[in-house]
Amino acid sequence: MSDVSTLLDNYWSWLKDNTHVRAVEDWYEITTPYLDRHNDFVQLYAKLDGGHYVLTDDSYTLTDLEFSGCKIDSPKRQRLLETTLNGFGISQNGKALEATATAQTFSMKKHSLVQAILAVNDMFYLARPHVRSLFVEDVEYWLDAHEIRYSPQIKLAGKSGFDHLFEFLIPKSRTQPERLVRTVNHPDRDTAQGLIMSWIDTRETRPANARAIALLNDQESAVSQSIQDALANYAIDAVLWSERESRLQEFAA
Repeated sequence: MSDVSTLLDNYWSWLKDNTHVRAVEDWYEITTPYLDRHNDFVQLYAKLDGGHYVLTDDSYTLTDLEFSGCKIDSPKRQRLLETTLNGFGISQNGKALEATATAQTFSMKKHSLVQAILAVNDMFYLARPHVRSLFVEDVEYWLDAHEIRYSPQIKLAGKSGFDHLFEFLIPKSRTQPERLVRTVNHPDRDTAQGLIMSWIDTRETRPANARAIALLNDQESAVSQSIQDALANYAIDAVLWSERESRLQEFAA
């Protein structure tokens, strides 16, 4: 228990120490320590509006995906985007991802908006323009093909009170514990760190033998061993997409 509390305290301290704010006309620009796929820091904008705060990504996330060749224009992808945003309590205003907050909920809403930006960025980014399916869609098709029961897009509250999204929850069976599955389209240090903190924050709220599984997309490039080791150090089972069939029993209900 104390180890988990220390890890969480260290994480929040790191987040606070590496978040910077500056005034930009009527808005405040918030630069976070999280990196997007361009290795740029994720930025938010906030302002006080009629007694509550508006937080927005200023349309950056969806516009950048479109410029990169990923248009979220099919009904299924629109539903997936909506479900993902709803999981974090984030709304879409045109192309902007937004949240409203009171002074009391500002930190939680800021956290949710950052996590939503990272989730949407990872989920919808296509490494090559001609790739037609999203990784999370491939995972869903695979689970369905093997008749594996699951609940999609599950939002869980962690010990901190912050929400965390897992794409699939596979329920407990007679032979297997509950499994929380996070799909990682572009495995790197930041996506691994995000999953580790989500698992640390939520595992004490789940059944004692619950497991976390990271499905890592290695279709375009190899996943570094350091990423897999980092996940394993926090009891997260790293499963490469190319090895999914040999590890089917870890998902089978």
